[in-house]
Amino acid sequence: QVQLVESGGGLVQAGDSLTLSCAASGRTLSTYTVGWFRQAPGKERELVAGIRSGGITYYADSVKGRFTISRDNAEFTVYLQMNSLKPEDTAVYYCAARTKGGLTYIVAEYDYWGQGTQVAVSS
Repeated sequence: QVQLVESGGGLVQAGDSLTLSCAASGRTLSTYTVGWFRQAPGKERELVAGIRSGGITYYADSVKGRFTISRDNAEFTVYLQMNSLKPEDTAVYYCAARTKGGLTYIVAEYDYWGQGTQVAVSS
């Protein structure tokens, strides 16, 4: 069993940066596919970035060039560095881990979820 805990959200101004962390307890995330999703009010949860074992990454077009996903060396934590934040980035951000398979935007394919962390970007 893996528990995921997100942290690092907050209220920032447009153009600012934030780094979100997804910390795993129970086991390392090294062999899992990990995705960062976000959900804005009234919208569906969407995949914004993901990382596979081996380091292959994915970014949604809306965040490409601004967000960076990475793992720590011990691979218990996955980070999402968010730069040049925009008001449309406002959402609850969730990390999710998939025990088998590669990156997918399908929410139901992920086995473990964190509780979410709120990111609010003011204009």
